Amino acid sequence: MKKQISGLMLAFAASALLVGCGKKEEAAPAAIPAPPALSKIVVGLDDNFPPMGFRDEKNALIGFDIDLAREAAKRLGAEVEFKPIDWNAKEAELGGKRVDVLWNGLTITDKRKEQIAFTAPYLENRQIIVVVANSPIKTKADLAGKIVGVQEGSSAVEAIEKDAAGKTVKELKKFGDNVTALMDLTAGRLEALVVDEVVGRYYTAKKPGDYLVLDDHFGTEEYGVGVRKDDADLLAKLQKAMNEMKQDGSAARISTQWFGKNIVK
Repeated sequence: MKKQISGLMLAFAASALLVGCGKKEEAAPAAIPAPPALSKIVVGLDDNFPPMGFRDEKNALIGFDIDLAREAAKRLGAEVEFKPIDWNAKEAELGGKRVDVLWNGLTITDKRKEQIAFTAPYLENRQIIVVVANSPIKTKADLAGKIVGVQEGSSAVEAIEKDAAGKTVKELKKFGDNVTALMDLTAGRLEALVVDEVVGRYYTAKKPGDYLVLDDHFGTEEYGVGVRKDDADLLAKLQKAMNEMKQDGSAARISTQWFGKNIVK
């Protein structure tokens, strides 16, 4: 009897041991990998859009947005590369991953939001009307039957097309850049130019007395930095850097260098 009991106990102990050995600990959930550190940001821009981004007499890229982007990249510990692009194809350049960011006086519009994710606005802008000093055009209504110039791919195109006064113009002539458009305005091949205020006033200030900026305009807009809609990590990092630049006065300092005052929102 003792032998039977002992045998049963040994069998039970062995069985328990086997069960214990066969039980596996539950694996800890896999950690979510952190987004890779930024090494370089490629900024797409129109390099003929002063004072936001343009080339100086030595062909170096300079401008208000150039300085903002450099400061933001420094805070992110990333190298920044500026890549001139066809501004009319900016959405394709961004979507095709040939650039990471659009940062060059990029107006936030509902249409662009369909393809681009924007930071919070950092600058306010208007679409102003520039004419030569002796022009008979004094108001938006006077543009009826006139040839009006705009930069192709700019928000000025949309601003004019959705305005009642814009529907009365004879021709909306589109240019690759505003410099060429201003030359045509001076030569009389255009009767008015609709352009971002920061750009228009930069040029007209260089030739006082040659141009007139009308009181009428085609609406107020806001500038933002654009990234791909699926690049939430980069968007968050850029927004954080820009918030810090506003808070510590860096953005105000850069603005004062280019505009004589702080116009950053």
